[in-house]
Amino acid sequence: MGLALFTILIFPGFLFVSVFGLMAEFIDRRIYARLQNRVGPPWFQTFADFIKLLGKEDIVPCAANVNMFDFAPLFALTSAVTVFLYIPLWKAPGTFSFNGDIVMMLYLLTIPTLAFFIGGWYSRSLYARLGSVRCVTQLFAYEVPLFMSILSSALLANTWELKEVAAFYLKHPLYSLFNLVGFFVSLIALLGKLEKVPFDIPEAETEIVAGTFTEYSGRRLAILKLTIDVEMVVGAALLVAVFFPFALYFHSVLGFLVAVLEILGVIALLALLRTIVARLRIDQMIDFCWKVLVPFSFFQLLLNLILKGKLIL
Repeated sequence: MGLALFTILIFPGFLFVSVFGLMAEFIDRRIYARLQNRVGPPWFQTFADFIKLLGKEDIVPCAANVNMFDFAPLFALTSAVTVFLYIPLWKAPGTFSFNGDIVMMLYLLTIPTLAFFIGGWYSRSLYARLGSVRCVTQLFAYEVPLFMSILSSALLANTWELKEVAAFYLKHPLYSLFNLVGFFVSLIALLGKLEKVPFDIPEAETEIVAGTFTEYSGRRLAILKLTIDVEMVVGAALLVAVFFPFALYFHSVLGFLVAVLEILGVIALLALLRTIVARLRIDQMIDFCWKVLVPFSFFQLLLNLILKGKLIL
């Protein structure tokens, strides 16, 4: 019981992934700034912002549904942290692993977006409701290619258990090269899930203030921002575990360091992508996902089906 609580609350659970998320935000912002020829924030900026928000007053709009407004941030953060407990990065299996866990993880990663929608919608603000509608509209665009790309990789490994997927590509590393299309599709879709440029349409601060989060303040806003940081780490870790689980070659501390470097490498790619592309309109985003990302994910699915047939033969 004590070990389980330590795992969930300390390492590799809530405390670790929260600190890692704040550090990842700093690295993301620093790389983003340097690519734009700016200095960027100091290393402690994300921690200072989080602590400052915790000390700010919480204000609930008079017309808001208090229960929905209160619990949406907690549900979002809890679901994002939970996923990290199932990802095998520097050891196999993950902390809590079972057959079919990869499907459950993809499901849990949709909950933060739905929680953002609920929180913004029930805050009753016009700006928040507009951001919420955009948020859930994007969900139906990027989730399809994201799911198809990740599950195509699992299909080739002939298992829905993430530790078995990682073990397959560890045993057959050349097959990882055939999944590069799926990796880049997943990387772009992850930008949409994190609502970062060019898919920051639900926020679009020049249009609708802070979008979904317009009416949030204090510790609720701190939790929401922390959720996005955690989601970035968890999303990057999932891509690493599915497509490049090379940290499992190593043991203990070395494997952990390799896993951290791989996750930071994915975060650096996200920063690069959002540097070179301007924000899209919501209709352009949907068209791009359905007309570009979905066909590429279909291609990855067909390729893996062919490879799986040859592998069985």
